[in-house]
Amino acid sequence: MTASSDRAGGAGALPRAASDSIRRYLPALIVFVGGLVLWQLYFSGGGFFRPVPTPTEIVGATVDQWELLSRSAVATIIEALGGLAIGTTAGLLVGFLTARWAIARDILLPLAIGASTIPIIAVAPILNNWFGVLNPLSKMMMAALLVFFPVVISVTRGLVEVQAGHLELMRSYAADDTLILRKVRVPNMLPFFFTALKVGTTLAFIGAIVGEFFGGTSDVLGRIVLQMISGGRFDVAWAAIIIGACAAILAYLVVTLVERWAIPWYWHLHDAPA
Repeated sequence: MTASSDRAGGAGALPRAASDSIRRYLPALIVFVGGLVLWQLYFSGGGFFRPVPTPTEIVGATVDQWELLSRSAVATIIEALGGLAIGTTAGLLVGFLTARWAIARDILLPLAIGASTIPIIAVAPILNNWFGVLNPLSKMMMAALLVFFPVVISVTRGLVEVQAGHLELMRSYAADDTLILRKVRVPNMLPFFFTALKVGTTLAFIGAIVGEFFGGTSDVLGRIVLQMISGGRFDVAWAAIIIGACAAILAYLVVTLVERWAIPWYWHLHDAPA
């Protein structure tokens, strides 16, 4: 009877999970579809706002220019992901250093916060000059710059802001600093890190595309947007913008899946019913 009850409970859990997912995402889906319909109806009549193409025109331009757009999207995605990797690695390294030594934290964190206020438009030409305007590394470094700051601040916070009771318990068992780092500080840091990584994922695409605005090869999304706007092809420009946005959203979802796999205990705790 117990086994049959477990099977019945498991079979009933799937419909409940599907129903919960529908209730959670249905409002957003309705708003999205409704927004597309209003967009199509409002701008299809022409008029003053005609430079804004309709969704059907954007889809048509995407199909017509798919070879160019797909080739450009691959190049931009490589730049964004390369910058994400560089910025994340540097942020983790500096975050661990600032968490380990208070003097490093007092010096590096104010510098990181101050540097993060520099407009990226001012930095892009400098990076292009340093690494070469046609070198993808200049765009990667632009993306890495935006990723670095949220990662280093979040990692430092996660390593430092540990409950005192947890530290006292570990020290009562004669745990050294390395063991405390592995068992307490790093697990406490991971939710902060993944939150920063999700933010940094979208920032990496912004940084790569903004860097492309200031020069580079023609087959990247940023250059496609500028060239098509200059030529009056707003439908192709919007297609490039939407492809870049979709790529950033997909990367965000991948990071979310990795987060659920890496720290399932955190999600079980927050998904549990109140």
